[in-house]
Order: sequence, then C-alpha cells, then structure tokens
Amino acid sequence: MVSLFKHLSPDTAISCRLYQPHPELDRALELQLTQPLTIDLQQQLTDLAQRLNIELVYLSARPTLNLPGLLVMDMDSTAIQIECIDEIAKLAGVGEQVASVTARAMNGELDFAQSLTQRVAKLQGAPEQVLQQVLDAVPLMPGLIQLVSHLKAHNWQVAIASGGFTYFTDALKTQLNLTATFANVLEIADGLLTGKVLGDIVDANTKAQVVNLLAAQYHIDVSQTVAIGDGANDIPMLNAAALGVAFHAKPKVQAQAKAAIRQGSLLQLLYLLD
Repeated sequence: MVSLFKHLSPDTAISCRLYQPHPELDRALELQLTQPLTIDLQQQLTDLAQRLNIELVYLSARPTLNLPGLLVMDMDSTAIQIECIDEIAKLAGVGEQVASVTARAMNGELDFAQSLTQRVAKLQGAPEQVLQQVLDAVPLMPGLIQLVSHLKAHNWQVAIASGGFTYFTDALKTQLNLTATFANVLEIADGLLTGKVLGDIVDANTKAQVVNLLAAQYHIDVSQTVAIGDGANDIPMLNAAALGVAFHAKPKVQAQAKAAIRQGSLLQLLYLLD
C-alpha cells in the first residue's frame, strides 16, 4: 500500500488514526488525505484490499453521526438474514420454483415488479399461518439491533424500504421502534393467500423515493442520508442517498454503490460515518 501512495501528488498530506466507533467493533485505521485520489489509484487500492481480504472504503465526504440523519435499509438479506418469500414458498411446497426467480431478480436479470407478481402467484392457496411460522423464525442480521439503537441515540431516523411484505416489516418496526416501513401487502382471503399483492408494488423506484420522502418529512439534509441494501432493486435507493452502501451484495450492486461492506455485521456501517 505504501508503494501505491508514492503516486500521490507531492503536496498531498496524510494523517491517520485508529478509531472504534462502537464498543462491539474492532478498531479501524482511518487515513485522511488533503487531496482526492485519482480513479486509477482508487481502483488499485480496491484491488489490493480484495487480494488481502480486508475492508477498504474511499469516501470524499460522509455523513456525520452527531448531526440528525436518515438510514433507509432493505429488509431481506440486509436487515434480516433470509428472503421471506423464499421461506414462505418452502412451507407452501414451491420453494425451488420461487427461489430461482428470487435469485435472478436480485441479480438484476428480471424486472422486479414482474418477478414479484410471478412469485406471489405461486403462493396461492397457502395458509396464512405460514407467514407467522416464517416470522417466528426470522433471523435478524448480526449488528442490526445495535446499529439501530446507536443511530437513534444520535437523533437519526431509521426506516425500512422493502420489496418484501408488510407482515414482516410491521413486526420489525414494532420490535426496533423504527421511524417508518414501506413494503408490499399480501392479499389474504378466508385465511389463505390469494397469490396477489394489494395496491402498488414497492419496487426499486419506490425505494429510492422513500429516501427523499423521509428526508423532507424530517427536515434532514440530503448530505445526511444513508441507504443500505444487497440486491439490484436497491441500486436506485443507494444512488438517491448521499451514502449508498452495498451490504454482502451482488457484484453488480457493489460496482455501483459508493461503499461496500463485504464481510461482518451491519454495525460496521458506523465505520463509514464521520
């Protein structure tokens, strides 16, 4: 890494510090530069970090923890460790059929709204109780509770914008005392899933709009907005925020996000705040 910095402008000064933004995190090394890095040098550092299997993020600016801010999270495979629709499908006996479509949708190979309609249709006739079964077993993403608690203690608003279902986002809102949640409503009739979604589908564009909507509602400066997600349908949301973070994400998402957390817990988001 030292050899790479030889390519810096001669008038570039570097300062460094070890810091630990939360007691449950390891200390990290922060380097501050007086001049921006070139795109070529940024790529060299990214390649080096991948070879060494370390987390390295370059940010020209970042939100400040001690000012009011907004975090909008994806739910499935971000706030929680599973894709809820895949788990529902397993209990409904159509697990493999749905999971294959989910994987393609998250990789950006399919239109999200169409893929969701297709997957939900396969759930027709499943008893409502399967939703509760999935909810009872939902594994939260490591670091979620601590991250939300820490941000709320610093006067941040925390929300979920999900292409999943309100049955699960409503439960998380209550459990974590979230500011707001946005998701799709599964139609249920006579105790059975009808295979339909009620109302407009929460898709990639809707998720991006949530960032702007909540920032305006709570009078939060755009520079203090953060979004985090893992799938292709999260990309517009990540782009809408001042800091868009790919979390354990597909390569396409990592390539377009401003920052990426490739390993470890959600709590590591705190490393990216000033």
